Amino acid sequence: MAPTVLHLRSEDKPLEHRSALTPTTTKALIDAGYVVNVEKSPVRIFDDEEFSAVGATLVPTGSWRDAPKEHIIIGLKELPEETFPLKHVHVQFAHCYKGQSGWETVLARFPRGGGTLLDLEFLQDPATGRRVAAFGYQAGFSGSALAVKNWAWQLTHPGEPLPGVESYPNEDALIADVKKDLEAGQAKAGRPPRVIVIGALGRCGRGAVDLCLKAGLPTEQILKWDLAETAKGGPFREIVESDIFVNCIYLSSKIPHFVDLDSLKEPGRQLSVVCDVSADTTNPYNPVPIYTVATTFNNPTVPVEGLDNPPLSVISIDHLPSLLPRESSESFSNDLLPYLLKLNDWQNDPVWAGAYKLFQEKVATLPKEALEN
Repeated sequence: MAPTVLHLRSEDKPLEHRSALTPTTTKALIDAGYVVNVEKSPVRIFDDEEFSAVGATLVPTGSWRDAPKEHIIIGLKELPEETFPLKHVHVQFAHCYKGQSGWETVLARFPRGGGTLLDLEFLQDPATGRRVAAFGYQAGFSGSALAVKNWAWQLTHPGEPLPGVESYPNEDALIADVKKDLEAGQAKAGRPPRVIVIGALGRCGRGAVDLCLKAGLPTEQILKWDLAETAKGGPFREIVESDIFVNCIYLSSKIPHFVDLDSLKEPGRQLSVVCDVSADTTNPYNPVPIYTVATTFNNPTVPVEGLDNPPLSVISIDHLPSLLPRESSESFSNDLLPYLLKLNDWQNDPVWAGAYKLFQEKVATLPKEALEN
């Protein structure tokens, strides 16, 4: 039987340097009998030569479009906004299962071309219901880093938005940068910030808390909230009275808002930075309905209009782990590897089959006009 061919595409999202496959996991797949084609990429954190050195075949950027139908296309973030039907099996994050804006157009491309979406966000262990691989820890860590940097920037550069940021070569470099900014901010404020992390017991929340501790914030300055603390329903005064709010919850159903514009207008507000790590800007269940646009590494913050003394800005970047692309790629790809090794018979593997069942269920909800070529 011919070997299964995996095709790693180059990412198109601006400043997305992560990779679903690394040279390490690519070697493991090749050793297991897979053929791995890797698109040359000007943005990937790993050099093309790192892949060819372990036996991958380098192919032109964007060549996945013309790859044979039986090749499995692997990526991370969503495809470019094009409309042609998709014929392949695609393994990626597509962000079209939770009612996001334009979800019908994104999802319909797969059934229109006879293709399949196996969404990485919904790869779950059927025994536990937990995701088998996620960027949660790195997302929380990176989001918390930018939130602390923004708090300090507001104090040292009043009236100026936080400048664009670029990825860091490693975690140590990021922590050193945040420590320097935190010291400058504390010198201006005369005190450290108070940070509230909601979802603190999950992977994302642990990352957010760890960044604060590694940057030098005292434990008593970090409020670690999870289900027990939010059970009574918001809005929560404790958020408004903190300097920084990092939202780390994964939400799929409606709950009372954690904070809203009315609660932000109450006297005594200290809050000046919100980092919504989930960044589900168009999710109708968003518990932080104080902004409507996703931010980017080039423009990391968006102001909440009508609020000053102090001003309030929101960070809502939907690929925060790319701030630490090498470490986050290695961690995610290593967690995913046991399941990647089963792609040669994915229909009969319970994890991939579960993702396929969900794909079919979501396709069944598409309006008829979305399926017309």
